[in-house]
Amino acid sequence: MQLPQHPLQAERPASNLPAAPPPRLFRSFWLGGFESSCHIARSRQRLDMIEITQHDTFAREDYRLLTDIGIRAARDAVRWHKMDHDGRYDFAPLAPLLDAALETEVQVVWTLCHYGWPQGLELLSADFVKRFAAFAHATAEYIKRRSNEVPFYCPVNEISYFSWAAGHIARMYPFYRQRGHLVKHQLVRAAIAAMDAVRTVEPRARFVQTEPIINVVPSPRHPALAHRAIARTESQFEAWDMMLGKVAPELGGGPQYLDIAGLNFYHNNQWVHPGPVGLHWHKEPRDPRWVPLHRMLAYFHQRYRRPLFVSETSHVGVGRAAWIREIADEVAKARGQGVPVEGVCLFPILDRPDWDNLDHWHNSGLWDLQRNGTGKLHRMLNPSYYAEFCRVRDIPLVIKGNLPIEPA
Repeated sequence: MQLPQHPLQAERPASNLPAAPPPRLFRSFWLGGFESSCHIARSRQRLDMIEITQHDTFAREDYRLLTDIGIRAARDAVRWHKMDHDGRYDFAPLAPLLDAALETEVQVVWTLCHYGWPQGLELLSADFVKRFAAFAHATAEYIKRRSNEVPFYCPVNEISYFSWAAGHIARMYPFYRQRGHLVKHQLVRAAIAAMDAVRTVEPRARFVQTEPIINVVPSPRHPALAHRAIARTESQFEAWDMMLGKVAPELGGGPQYLDIAGLNFYHNNQWVHPGPVGLHWHKEPRDPRWVPLHRMLAYFHQRYRRPLFVSETSHVGVGRAAWIREIADEVAKARGQGVPVEGVCLFPILDRPDWDNLDHWHNSGLWDLQRNGTGKLHRMLNPSYYAEFCRVRDIPLVIKGNLPIEPA
């Protein structure tokens, strides 16, 4: 049986394009991402990772940690569930984060919905879209009053993953099953409405649409299911195609809604269907079906022709150093082949606990967190991860021996 063509597995000739121009989108090529998930987990308890990691309490110190190592851009969040009280807004929880960013001159991409929304608001209702647009408008007004900088927003984090986790497998609230397509449509509507609302306040605003990039390959033991593996790989493009109006044009999409592409990439983003069998990153020799990151970046650039950056990436434990080394090399290769990668976000920059077991910490940050006698989570720089970061942070910017911008 001849297998269908896999979109990411086809061999492509090396690009003859000149090397990508110097990155200019962010204040530094490397960004720090603060874990901001605030959904209702399977325990039926609301998570708030900004609060759990004490980033809300120590925002100024956290942003200083970034600038101390040359990182001057970040991803952070405006927690919708904390600030919208039945259409009345209290931005006090945002104030310390915004103040810290302004004081340290760290450029922030603010996520407006990171899996969580106000209690009592039904996800699939028309009111959800209206409330989110109104919240986005109010947030843009608040930030504009405090800063004259061009703002960056991520309306809805990872629409594809969000719709799968909340709408298909009941991993997070509202714990739907087999309704992922409805959730995806609704989140696209909400993101579009939010962008329109922000632009009425600040026409200069830039928007990042973050999505996981994945590679699902068919199992040779189940050739009849190859089309399902291909379909799962293709599904990663749906949200952006809806934003562009190429798919489900009734949602109101158009070219203006896909501004900056954020690509989230982890070691477990490639797997075999049917599974669960991962294409293990750490095993040598590596599975030949593993698609190197530089090829994935090139594919997305060819498909969408938008500014792009790696908006989330990290590994756990002792693998952190090796992972960042490979990411730097792969991004350098992509930029050398003309793919305009504008940055890489280390996400999370601070360690985080597991959503379903808050006693289990992932050991995935550049800083590990350790509770001291007063209850404060002390930020402890991971030495091997940091040493490798220092070695590789300029690699993506060095093209044929030239350093196109001043290193961080």
